[in-house]
Amino acid sequence: MLFRVMLHLAASVPRMTARSSSGVGARLEQVVSQLPAGEVREGQLHMAEAVAEALAHGGGGATLAVAAGTGTGKSFAYLVPVVMSGKKVVVATATKALQDQLASKDLPLVKAGLRSAVRWAVLKGRSNYLCRQRLAEMEQLGRQASLEESPGAEARPATAGGIGQQVAKLVEWAGKTRSGDRAELEFEPAARAWSSLSVTADECPGAQRCPSGADCFAEKARGRAATASVVVINMHLLGAHLRSGGAVLPEHDALVVDEAHELEDVMAASLGLDVGAGRIRGVAAAARAALKDGSAAEDALDAVVRFEHAISTAVEQRLPGGLGDEIGSAVRLVVQRLTRLETALRQAVGGDAKAAPAPRRSARGAEREQRAVRSLLAAEHLRQELESLLAAGEDDVVFVSGGGRPSLRSAPLDVSRTLSAQLFEQMPVVLTSATMAPGLGRRLGAPGAGLVELDVGSPFDYPSNALLYCAAKLPDRRRPGAEEAMHEEIRLLVEAAGGRTLGLFTSRRAMEAAAAALRPNIAWPIHLQGELPKAALLEAFSREAAACLFATMGFWQGVDVPGPTLSLVVIDRLPFPRPDDPLFSARREAAGTGGFRQVDLPRAATLLAQGAGRLIRTASDRGVVAVLDSRLATASYSGYLVKALPRMRRTRERSEAIELLRAIHSEAVAAEVTAGG
Repeated sequence: MLFRVMLHLAASVPRMTARSSSGVGARLEQVVSQLPAGEVREGQLHMAEAVAEALAHGGGGATLAVAAGTGTGKSFAYLVPVVMSGKKVVVATATKALQDQLASKDLPLVKAGLRSAVRWAVLKGRSNYLCRQRLAEMEQLGRQASLEESPGAEARPATAGGIGQQVAKLVEWAGKTRSGDRAELEFEPAARAWSSLSVTADECPGAQRCPSGADCFAEKARGRAATASVVVINMHLLGAHLRSGGAVLPEHDALVVDEAHELEDVMAASLGLDVGAGRIRGVAAAARAALKDGSAAEDALDAVVRFEHAISTAVEQRLPGGLGDEIGSAVRLVVQRLTRLETALRQAVGGDAKAAPAPRRSARGAEREQRAVRSLLAAEHLRQELESLLAAGEDDVVFVSGGGRPSLRSAPLDVSRTLSAQLFEQMPVVLTSATMAPGLGRRLGAPGAGLVELDVGSPFDYPSNALLYCAAKLPDRRRPGAEEAMHEEIRLLVEAAGGRTLGLFTSRRAMEAAAAALRPNIAWPIHLQGELPKAALLEAFSREAAACLFATMGFWQGVDVPGPTLSLVVIDRLPFPRPDDPLFSARREAAGTGGFRQVDLPRAATLLAQGAGRLIRTASDRGVVAVLDSRLATASYSGYLVKALPRMRRTRERSEAIELLRAIHSEAVAAEVTAGG
């Protein structure tokens, strides 16, 4: 029996004026026709016309929020009108994978299809680029000596067989690379190896102060972005731009935000602060290496011990104004020690770290001064952030984040005021995603008068190809034996699917418990998040004809495994935020009695839709999304959650899900036999 739901239908799309939409469809067809069996889809055309309309506005106030389901081709739907507009447009994404796809695949196709001379550039944060000055210093002093003095060296010594070899490979790569972009590397360096040859924005003195400024990779990337018509960035860099008051990105006329469902959380993190003991130690250690008298640095290192102990007693707790007695006292001590350290560093650099460098007689003297300059800038930024945490007001949530290494963090309670003032009121903005909670544009601060919200749907035949199964008969997760019952449910579904399963879990503990229970009892391998890097896990899962991949939140989105390799997505429970999460608790309090519906439900709906969206990636994909949480069928809010999902057939009966999975498995095996024979 189907459980009661509200059907998710595409919103009616308003007619665009002939002026705004003229030529968009024809130009879109020119681009899409380059693809195999390429044709313009109805939803894609609606979206492209709406984007053209939004970009036609001058100044701020025009915002388009458009949900474009999997298979719509949304990147072409916004890139074609972006290029046609003749405006300078920034495109912000949430993932590096999409950033790379836009720059290396989609934009070249748009340029060729439109026969356009459009220029684009990828711009990343400064720490993503190799620093020529640090490379020069390493070559002057000798690689090992430089590494031993790098930030954080006292916390984890280098090993010639690991970090040392990686640094050697980075130095070799530095002689070949034209961009200095970390993304070009064929291996993933350890954080310490990369940081020995890069700098953060807080450390960099700027091209005028740096002896290598004329050849700086980061500055050259900024130069390319300044002359490009389309600048592709990630959302964290957008946050840094807003936090700086507009000093990071080149001037631009419009903004497109892809994967916009991530924008609120990324902006909350980017506009806030994050200070851990490791960062303070790194700043102090770098300063000690740059000073002849390291006593001020040693005092700062001593203060870190008290800071680390203080925050470790308040993990996942929201802090009062002034940070409370113990943590506040520990932070004030660090501020005092950093102030003294800054004085010593200013004496070493002869005053202002941003001033033009004075000539030095020896290479070693110049190298030491550059280290002191970077250390001074880093110490100043760190001290200012700690002072801001001490002075945080009611509009900021200050808390201690959890994990293996706690840190002191702040986040704005509401990002909408910043986004409204610095984005929506300044330029046309397009927000798009495959999944978008209703009212996202308003929640982010878009003025209601100029906001258009669309859902252009998906071209895929979800009712025919996908089944949503809610395991409504499973016991409440809080009851004894509930976890074992869930594991048995997964086993039955996986057996029917013949492996070919992506298991998405809301916690690492639940993921590991399921893997431990199922590995001895099923015939297919289970790849577990954490056992390999994400890319390697996905490659291993995709390569095998029948296997399982169990993962947590990092795999609920951005995972694309088309074809018969994946026919079952299992979701262990509805992805609501933790009740004790400090930031979400504060948002609920601010929302009052409507906190659950305003804060928790939209986030859970978006994440659930993202997870379910892993199943159907092409028009021929078939399968089952199994949600092992009865609340999806029984709770008063279930209709809201289901409305966010693709329009799949729905059932509460396990037998119906198993029947479909067995049929899909039999067809896949037959196709593999035919292909192999």
